Amino acid sequence: QVQLVESGGGLVQAGGSLRLSCAASGSIFTINVMGWYRQAPGNQRELVATIPSSGSTNYADSVKGRFTISRDNAKNTVYLQMNSLKPEDTGVYYCNFRSHFDLLNRLGGSWGQGTQVTVSS
Repeated sequence: QVQLVESGGGLVQAGGSLRLSCAASGSIFTINVMGWYRQAPGNQRELVATIPSSGSTNYADSVKGRFTISRDNAKNTVYLQMNSLKPEDTGVYYCNFRSHFDLLNRLGGSWGQGTQVTVSS
């Protein structure tokens, strides 16, 4: 089992920046994928960005060029730098961790509790 603790959400004006962090602890092995998803009121949870323990990052088209995902494997922490924020980026942002087992078995993995991001116009 993996536990995820998120931080860094808040209220920001359009055009501003925020940085989210997510620290993972528990049964963490070398091969994994960490990522960020978000859910706006009335909408389904959607992918924002993912980053594997080694390999290429993946971004939703709506955030490309504005958001950057990175990770520190030594700290088992993933970050999401969000720049040029727009009101439509508002939502609850969830950290996700998928182990090698989760990836092989197409499972959803572990989720954080979520952190609220609100962008005012």
